[in-house]
Amino acid sequence: MEGEILQTLQRSLLQAQSLLDQNRLLINEIHQNQESRVPCNLGRNIGLIRELNNNIRRVVDLYADLSGSLSRSMDTATNSSSEENMSTGALRLENRAGHKRIPLPFCISSPSPVLAPSVRVNLCCGRAAPRGVIFRPQTMPVNLTPNAIAAINGGDVNSKPLVQVLDIKLIGNTQERYRLLLSDSALSQHAMLATQLNDQVKSARVKKGSVIQLIDYICSNVQNRKIIVVLNMETIIPDCDIIGNPRMYSGSDAALPNAGNGNCERTMNSNISVGNLIQNSQSFQSAVKPNYQSLSGQTVQQSFRPSVQPPYQPPPNYRSHGAIMKNEAPARIIPISALNPYQGRWAIKARVTAKGDLRRYNNARGDGKVFSFDLLDSDGGEIRATCFNAVVDRFYDVIEVGKVYLISKGSLKPVQKNFNHLKNEWEIFLEATSTVDLCQDEDVSIPQQQFFFRPISDIENAENNSIIDVIGIVASVNPSVPIMRKNGMETQRRILNLKDGSGRTVEVTLWGEFCNREGQKLQEMVDSGFFPVLAVKAGKVSDFSGKSLGTISSTQLFLNPDIPEAQNLRKWFDFGGKNAASLSISRENMPGGSKNEVRKAVSQIKEEGLGRSEKPDWITVKATITFIKTDSFFYTACPLMIGDRQCNKKVTKSNSGWTCDRCNQEFEECEYRYLLQAQIQDHTGITWVTAFQESGEEIMGISAKEMFTLKEHDDDRFRDLIRSRLFKQLLFRLKIKEELYGDEQRVKITVVKVEKVNYSAESRHLLNLLTNFPR
Repeated sequence: MEGEILQTLQRSLLQAQSLLDQNRLLINEIHQNQESRVPCNLGRNIGLIRELNNNIRRVVDLYADLSGSLSRSMDTATNSSSEENMSTGALRLENRAGHKRIPLPFCISSPSPVLAPSVRVNLCCGRAAPRGVIFRPQTMPVNLTPNAIAAINGGDVNSKPLVQVLDIKLIGNTQERYRLLLSDSALSQHAMLATQLNDQVKSARVKKGSVIQLIDYICSNVQNRKIIVVLNMETIIPDCDIIGNPRMYSGSDAALPNAGNGNCERTMNSNISVGNLIQNSQSFQSAVKPNYQSLSGQTVQQSFRPSVQPPYQPPPNYRSHGAIMKNEAPARIIPISALNPYQGRWAIKARVTAKGDLRRYNNARGDGKVFSFDLLDSDGGEIRATCFNAVVDRFYDVIEVGKVYLISKGSLKPVQKNFNHLKNEWEIFLEATSTVDLCQDEDVSIPQQQFFFRPISDIENAENNSIIDVIGIVASVNPSVPIMRKNGMETQRRILNLKDGSGRTVEVTLWGEFCNREGQKLQEMVDSGFFPVLAVKAGKVSDFSGKSLGTISSTQLFLNPDIPEAQNLRKWFDFGGKNAASLSISRENMPGGSKNEVRKAVSQIKEEGLGRSEKPDWITVKATITFIKTDSFFYTACPLMIGDRQCNKKVTKSNSGWTCDRCNQEFEECEYRYLLQAQIQDHTGITWVTAFQESGEEIMGISAKEMFTLKEHDDDRFRDLIRSRLFKQLLFRLKIKEELYGDEQRVKITVVKVEKVNYSAESRHLLNLLTNFPR
């Protein structure tokens, strides 16, 4: 009987040993993939972790089967068999009359997530307990890293110490941040948690008493005191009693001798908790390898002690050189996602994916110049860097799109989401002390560009002014036409249509240089019968007369990019997609007008209280102009340029010409801009509206300066022109907003766009109204 038990036990243990050996190989591979930071390797780790979990389950099943086999064997033994004692350090037996509990003859526990640098697995082998015997869970000590706090304050960033959380406090008014009190059992010090780790506190993975391992960290001076900034960490023991009797760190503790090790007694059970990736495979291998000293009599217990690296020692190059005023060691390269304002010294290695134009500005502090560029690192983190004035002269010619740079010594400030679409809460501002060094060797781990494509059908529900990436086939391209912007400057506009497999098409409006560069190439391709693939990076959504996309300064266009999405789109188009029916989500081809168009009658403006909410109301009305004011239809504007824009402020007549109070300059000629006030009327009512430059030109058909010249020199033609614009139906796109005039609140109605009535589309709109009319 005993020989069969020993053979069964030996066979099961050999199978378990084989699985654990496989796990060591898996952990090594996972660790290498994690260190490489190559996206495909990181993706492969998902399957490796799944295989690792399956092996651990098989080990548990083996011991469960073994326990059942031993229990059945013991049941056949005589009831007079003497009760055997198990290992006194790991198990405690109790005799209870009339009570039977079948235990497992082993203990497996892994209280840390798999991403922790070491996994604790204890295998305790013993003979099965007789009837009436209950196994008590075993406890084991875990030691904190001695002298960890002093070492971190001395400059250590590599030892990855084990420390304990003594306290957690939420601080910050505008942004949630957590301050921790960390202990190495002898000393304690405050630490600031990076915002990307806030979820660990909110989910209670880290709390008071938790034993954690610091993975990425740095000690910085904040408000004339040292504080540890935790960039990455792992929970080793979620809940533990306070270890040792730590006191607050002071400068005199810098050369503290080895502190006494603090022990934490932790109750273990037979459950295995595996949640993440293992980073320190050496600790895991030494922990999981069982040490079987006996198969017949004694229980073998393997205790766990986390691997602790020796205290930090400075590199030889920076030792024994006398007093040092500052740390001259090179800054440590960190991921973009780990950047925060509390880091004193940092460096990032990233590729420039976009470079903005050099812009000039004028404000109360004077004239200046600025440019920005976007950065992408191997972890997929993105951030924008901005340079002003003298820093522009240093780096504008150095920065090239597609090149990889090592950047350090800049300040981080909160991002302004109105001007920055990247998914980062910080923006880098380069300074006079900043360094930007070109990396000569190409880093293939950093992608050339990062896209977050959305199908065209999703644009229908996208918010106005949101920034998105889209890819599609260019179905048509319109010629480039000159457009007068609201700031009085003339620019070029070109409209093209994109389609994809979602069954929708969308208008993309190219502005400025995009019309002459990519726009001209696209038109030549389409005119020759070839329909190219176009990827739009950072296009701006507009809901004016339907949903459309427009280019902005940070937009990038990629013709036939070599990416999987473009290849799949080309295959779809060539094999049937070209002739597939698509519905436009823009104003063109939409029955009865834009999908987002809100049709109202004039009387509804007052009846429904439009414009009186916090945001303006946008409506479309079909109405007739019944009256135009002719005594004040324009204003004189400043023609001077401020940066790349025209001033356009109202100017006053002076002895030598015109004077602009904003620019504080005089000039001989001024600009004439529309400030047209008119009455519009439909079958329900009448209201006053105001039309500025572009919409005024759409109504009158000529510029404001030409109107002024007619009034001054040919009054008859002027009056004929005014009469010709009356009593014709037009579609008015109106913006309605309540504004303060003196002490009185008034509803202001502004004409944004004027269009002639398309009677075919209008008939379809009326038919749709009849179809949907309740009967």
